[in-house]
Amino acid sequence: MAAVTAMLGELDSDGHQALVVARQQEADRRIQEKMDIALSLYALKHGDITQRMSAAKALSGRLESEVRNALKAAIASTDAESEPALLAALQKASRHSAARVERYELLNTLFFGLSLGSVFLLAAAGLAITFGVMGVINMAHGELIMLGAYSTYVVQQLMPNHIGLSILISIPVAFIVAGSVGILIERGVIQFLKGRPLETLLATFGISLILQQAVRSIFSPLNRQVFTPEWLSGSLQINPVLSLTYNRLYILLFALLVFAMLLLIMKKTSLGLRVRAVSQNRDMAKAIGIRTEWVDAMTFGLGSGIAGVGGVALSLITNVGPNLGQAYIIDSFMVVVFGGAGNLWGTLVGSFGLGLTNKFLEPVTGAVLANILVLIFIILFIQKRPRGLFPQKGRAAE
Repeated sequence: MAAVTAMLGELDSDGHQALVVARQQEADRRIQEKMDIALSLYALKHGDITQRMSAAKALSGRLESEVRNALKAAIASTDAESEPALLAALQKASRHSAARVERYELLNTLFFGLSLGSVFLLAAAGLAITFGVMGVINMAHGELIMLGAYSTYVVQQLMPNHIGLSILISIPVAFIVAGSVGILIERGVIQFLKGRPLETLLATFGISLILQQAVRSIFSPLNRQVFTPEWLSGSLQINPVLSLTYNRLYILLFALLVFAMLLLIMKKTSLGLRVRAVSQNRDMAKAIGIRTEWVDAMTFGLGSGIAGVGGVALSLITNVGPNLGQAYIIDSFMVVVFGGAGNLWGTLVGSFGLGLTNKFLEPVTGAVLANILVLIFIILFIQKRPRGLFPQKGRAAE
């Protein structure tokens, strides 16, 4: 296959004759297809007008860059007055190929948008719980993501010969580490600042700086690399234009799995029932015997643990460093505010909505301007709908 693909670039007369013979003997359909393309490219360049017309029809709609470049070169070298029919056939073939390339590039952008949305979902899901249930603006949320990423790095250092297994083990380890730190933050600081949002914001911002400096002291300020296991390397090549990288594909599936498990916890477990009761009416929940302080601690621990799990996924697509969490804290708050605080479905829609918007704007505006435009959109949106796309209803909304 590789040898035939190499022939798409340039084929001389001897190679053409050898390829004709090989084509008659070849049984593999994929290799036959590549051989036919190579023969058509040769005919397009060296054949008579009839052969070139046939080659143009055969190559119409092909996605290979060699084919598209050959069609453009043939159009440029064809005389419009003496060979109008050939020129029309070449132009039609080129337009067909360009249209198909555009469609697949759109799908590629869609995939990258969903991939970015899955990253937003992993980063924001935990924040949606803590912010929605407790009303706490946790500026240290990004550092909890960072702790999950560093947990992955540490586990990988302890298991250097089992890279693939280390990633799987890192998931519960990161959840426990980040969740435990989250519970300590809630029990040690946040429970004493209830009803004081400004002090809570400043306190959690201070905690974020402490965690960053602690990581710098332990691991140094340099970025650390988490190695990608073999089963996450490479890409799924759909065609010459559309390629889905395995690490982003798995992160997308992983994010949806985490979301489904989180939804299951909130809807089907005793903890989820208590969390929803406290979020809707804290005083009534306390009156019927629910330990609201315990619910607050477990809620903050759950949200922090989910952030740590998000850090495991992020460690596979970016460098692990003390400032890793800062890159996602603003996006996380945007997702939660846009989707509706405390609404997991809103977080899902907000994550993928903002991810897709970012990626579809980038080719037109550039990455930086795309982020600015999304931020401006969020500001304008919350002026009209301050409670987000899917606001909480009932007592929780009061």
